[in-house]
Amino acid sequence: MKNHFSAEIIGVAELPPRRTTPGETTLEMIANVARLAMKDAGLIPRDIDGLVVGPQVGETPQHVPATVAEYLGLQPRYADIVDLGGATGAGMVWRAAAAIQSGMCETVLCVLANTRDPAVTPRSPNRNPIREFDVPYGGSGANQAYAMIAQQHMARFGTTPEQLACVPVKQRANAMLNKAAVFHGQPITTTDVLTSPIVMSPLRLLEVVMPCGGGAAVILTSARRAKDAPHPSVGLMGAGERVTHRALSQAPELTTSPIASAVADAYAMAGVGASDIDFLSIYDCYSIVVAMTVEDAGFCAKGEGGAWLEEHDFSIASRLPINPHGGQLATGQADLAGGMGHIVEAVHQLRGTAGERQIHSPKRALVTGNGATMSEEVALVLIGAEQ
Repeated sequence: MKNHFSAEIIGVAELPPRRTTPGETTLEMIANVARLAMKDAGLIPRDIDGLVVGPQVGETPQHVPATVAEYLGLQPRYADIVDLGGATGAGMVWRAAAAIQSGMCETVLCVLANTRDPAVTPRSPNRNPIREFDVPYGGSGANQAYAMIAQQHMARFGTTPEQLACVPVKQRANAMLNKAAVFHGQPITTTDVLTSPIVMSPLRLLEVVMPCGGGAAVILTSARRAKDAPHPSVGLMGAGERVTHRALSQAPELTTSPIASAVADAYAMAGVGASDIDFLSIYDCYSIVVAMTVEDAGFCAKGEGGAWLEEHDFSIASRLPINPHGGQLATGQADLAGGMGHIVEAVHQLRGTAGERQIHSPKRALVTGNGATMSEEVALVLIGAEQ
């Protein structure tokens, strides 16, 4: 086992997700979370020579890296924009590591943030061919698409509503140790989930992620420079990425997602298998995504995800904890930054700074990102510095 990339994560930060962020701008949130990440890494702006951003600045639809660089006072040697939906955060990390490894730069800031103001028009109006092939037939949003995937999984494998309901219940229990979670202090039961309103059959309200505002940032640097970081660094052992479709009608398969190929590549690059992973920090916008991810990542056989999750202990006392911060289902989904939150959590766990929810001596983590409708997938295998 080894780090495939000669770059390491030395700084992370996250703004607590909130249901609404009235009066704030995306750039302001990016600046705040970037400042916190630099403080965590013991850096100042002139130490940053690489910048990776997402597409959701909002104030301008073009020139996003330049806009963010100007606002933060950076003059990077390498700048990029990543647009992989919920997989954007994970996709940023391996791209930053590759840029450092190639010599394009030495220290990269990856940053995402988004406001949420119900009084303002959504940031991303439909603008692509999905409007031709899916929308005219009722496929007009994520809830409908993920509900169809869940229906297919239930029909093909006998997955039950009770099995899927255990995902938000167990993740909400984990969130009781995370004061930053939107639903901290609000445990739920399987009955609560199964009696919550149907959003799109078979998915109920408590199985669907809560949109909110927030931000997150990760800083990577060269292995040479990581030795001077104030915290133990976290290495990137392996990464994998697959993009297969945009419209659900064009998906090659509904019950096996491209995360299977992305995880296989990440495992192969890292020289590990599922049995070498100590905890999962996996994308969880809907309960069915967690069920399919544990199958596709090799923790149980295809079709057994529902039963496996029902029997499995998600908590920090488990042999294989899942989303110890509560995941997006309990902490909230701060737009694209919600996906980066899984990376931030994995880094805290691997360097031993997760506080009350710290797992005992974790060595390796699997982090996943999921964009669009299980179609833009990224997997990362991260390793703690002491391994």
